[in-house]
Parts: sequence; structure tokens; C-alpha cells
Amino acid sequence: MGLVSSSGAERDTAPALGPQDLRTLAGGNNAFAFDLYGALAGSEGNLFFSPHSISTALAMAYAGARGETERQMADTLRFGLPQERLHPAVNALDLSLSARSEDDSGLRLNVANSVWGQEGYGFLPDFLDTLALNYGGEIRPVDFRQDSEGARVRINDWVAEETEGKIKDLIPPGAIGGLTRMVLANAIYFKAAWQYSFDEGATADRPFRLLDGSQRDAPMMRQQEDLRYARGDGYQAVQLPYGRGDASMTILLPDSGGFREFEDSLSANSLEEILDGLDRRLVRLTMPKFKMESAFSLSGTLAAMGMPDAFDGAVADFSGMDGQRCGAGGGICLLISDVLHKAFVSVDENGTEAAAATAVVVGITSMPEEPEPIEMDIDRPFIFLIRDHTTGAILFLGRVLEP
Repeated sequence: MGLVSSSGAERDTAPALGPQDLRTLAGGNNAFAFDLYGALAGSEGNLFFSPHSISTALAMAYAGARGETERQMADTLRFGLPQERLHPAVNALDLSLSARSEDDSGLRLNVANSVWGQEGYGFLPDFLDTLALNYGGEIRPVDFRQDSEGARVRINDWVAEETEGKIKDLIPPGAIGGLTRMVLANAIYFKAAWQYSFDEGATADRPFRLLDGSQRDAPMMRQQEDLRYARGDGYQAVQLPYGRGDASMTILLPDSGGFREFEDSLSANSLEEILDGLDRRLVRLTMPKFKMESAFSLSGTLAAMGMPDAFDGAVADFSGMDGQRCGAGGGICLLISDVLHKAFVSVDENGTEAAAATAVVVGITSMPEEPEPIEMDIDRPFIFLIRDHTTGAILFLGRVLEP
């Protein structure tokens, strides 16, 4: 038996929203982005992820959360809207982002969702309708019980296709099995040309200073352009626009010796203050080309951030998915067994290509030109983010400790 919504519902392409709902959602998602960055920052080396992808995939699972599980998820994920307003807002945000991708904009942005459910499992019609209406997630029946490997390959193939082959094997062998009942997946792909490209002939190996004081040569790009720039207490910031200016990369460069202090103080609110302080200046910019990939299992991190019940088979309450609640009589019930995330980014003279995917695995327990240009030499560790201007959503966030 295939999985269908009770009404055969299709995605609502004109969701009704309150006047502040989209701003509330984007603001909460951005706050979660920096919460998660802080939780992951203690790891070694470079860091890169898509908070938008993670928030969206978990919002699909949140649609089925109830009771204390729902409260913990809302607090941790910074969801400031009630369920009946949150999911239309997520829908509106994704539709707005997808509208950025136009043939003449110099920018491609693809956001896609999919829902993979166990054949014959009794998911509630209201839950399936919420996913169909607000996430456009085509509900695809698979047989985790008898062919979990075949299901894993199908999901990974979908992710690879939606990310232009940049995210492969999102779900590793053994991550799903006979107890899996649903996988909620989000994929995001971004490719954009700089509004002001770098001259490839000006790129040359130059020293990049690492946190321990040592140096290593890296291919450093150079340009001089009129850019939005700010110098603040302990940092410089510059905004590099893509295409027609619908999106940009913002680079935050802490002063020498101050990276950790600046990183620890960074939040969605402090970022807004930095962005508000950007002014048009003539900037002579030096920055490295870089490419990185990352992969995370986020279940432990998210539990430690404040939503442990979602992963605990004794207390998880996803009764909004199937009507069954863990700990209520010892029957079969649903919990999140893992949250898997992979991300890729490549930055060169022409622009940026970035992609990410998230899988939530649900199982059972059982301006005026300056006379002289400003020098900004990004020759030491820095933080960067890719942000959509219309919605303010942070699509990608990371740091480069060693290019």
C-alpha cells in the first residue's frame, strides 16, 4: 500500500501568513544557526553547514511532535510560531528562496524536500497533509523492513540529483534498518557568480596565518571594488554580492589573536548589528580560494542543546505522526534515531557553489569612493555566511581555519 495524504493534497503555492510570520521564522532560524554553530565550534578544523536545511528537515518532524517533545524542539530550534502558522511560514520561505533562481540573475538556488515512509505504516492523514501542503515533499513508499539498503540507495540518489552530485552518500550504511519507519530529507543547492569577479591572473600563493601562529601558503585572490564594509571592535566585515545582489557572502575577519573571543561572542543579534554597520567603501580585498566538505551526525548535539526527548524511546512523543506515544503503555512508538547532515562549498574567482542535505531518520523503539582604498587582507582564520537578502535567511554558515 502506498503512502498518500488523506485528501491527495498538493503544495500550497500561496500560503496565508500573518504580517510578521516570515520575519519571525527567519529570525528564529538564524538564532538557531548560531546556537548550532556554537555547539559545533569546539571541534577541530574548518566548519561548514546549512542551518536552513537542518531547520527545514526538523520542521517536518516537528509537525508530528506533541507534548514535552514538541516544547523541547520548539525551544531548541527557536520556532517562535505555533504549529498552524509555522509550517505555512516555512512553505513561504522556501517558495521565496526558490524564486531567486532566475535565468538572468546569475544565481541558482534549489530547495527540495522529500518524505520516505514505510509501506503500509499507519501515518495519520493530518500529518501527511501537513507535509504535502507545506513542504511539497512527495511521499515515496519504501520497504525499510525488508530492503533497508535499497531504500538507503534511493534516498541517497535523490539527494545527489537535487544537489548536482555534490552531496553523495548522505545516509551511510547501517544508519537505517528494519526499525526505520520514515526518513524526512531536505536538499539545498546554491551556485552564483560574484557581482564583481576576481581576476584569475591576480591569484597567487601567499601566506595564510593559522591559529597556532604558523603559516601555510594558499591561493589568494585579489580585487579592488566598491563594497559594503565595516570595521568594528575586534573585527572587519565585508559583503560580497552575487549576481544582481539578491544574495551575498559576508566575511567576518577577527583581528589577529582575537578569533576565539570573537567567535564565542557571535550571535544572530550581533550579526544584525554588524550588517547594519556596513557602508560603501572602496576595498582592496585579498582572500583565499577554498573548498571544503563536512558531515555530521547531529542527534547527540541536538539532544545536548535541549531536545533530548525526541531521541529517547522511553519518552519521545511523535503521536502527531501515527497516534502512538512512547512511554504510554509500552507499545510501538516513533522517535528520531538520527539527524544526518552533509555540506559542500567551493569558492573561487568566479563565484560560489554550495550544497547541503539533511536527513531526519524516524524509527521505532522497538557608496562615495574613498581617496585611498581600505586594505582587507584575509590571511588568517575567518567566519563566513551566505544570506538571502529578501528574507534575511542564513543559508550557509562556516569558518575557515585553514584553507
